Amino acid sequence: MDSQAVRAAMVRKLEAQGVSNPAVLAAMQAVERHRFVDSALVNQAYEDTSLPIGLGQTISKPNVVARMAELLCHGHADKLGRVLEIGTGCGYQAAVLSHLSREVYSIERLRGLHERARENLRMLRIANLHLLLGDGMLGYPRGAPYAAIIAAAGGEDVPAAWVDQLAVGGRLVAPAATGPGRQNLVVIDKTAQGVSRTVLEAVHFVPLKSGIA
Repeated sequence: MDSQAVRAAMVRKLEAQGVSNPAVLAAMQAVERHRFVDSALVNQAYEDTSLPIGLGQTISKPNVVARMAELLCHGHADKLGRVLEIGTGCGYQAAVLSHLSREVYSIERLRGLHERARENLRMLRIANLHLLLGDGMLGYPRGAPYAAIIAAAGGEDVPAAWVDQLAVGGRLVAPAATGPGRQNLVVIDKTAQGVSRTVLEAVHFVPLKSGIA
């Protein structure tokens, strides 16, 4: 599949939807999303839709990936430092983050998806990306503190472990429950004075779960 032109059209659509960070748009242009979906879904790879990746999980819409990445990068003229991603899934968002960060740790609790992401990413040989199999609700203390943390699954609230592992000056972007049947994007900024929390638009992510399966 020659996806260069199709990706360019996707990026133009993202711009029209309000994504303006040049580094985020460049990362979305650079990463070939069709490599991360089933062959039967390749023709839908650059549509602004979530797609199934197996084990009840999905690859997020390009607009959602770009929006969350832009929120992470807000206020940074240079690349982010070390980033923790909760929920590797098929590896697509991790690949995008690798363009925006000096180092990415991405953790996945489902062994089947962890292996699939490794396979998807192997040919790309991304030197600054580390894939981990583990319980994302616990974060990854060995890599902390993180300049940014991003989650691809939403729980009742943002786990305290994530906030603890966020560096002072760092930012966390994750979906979280804001009421019965409601889920919103939540941004947490950590400063020397404490933690501030901003609730943004409604979203729909898969549930955040603990343990390894």
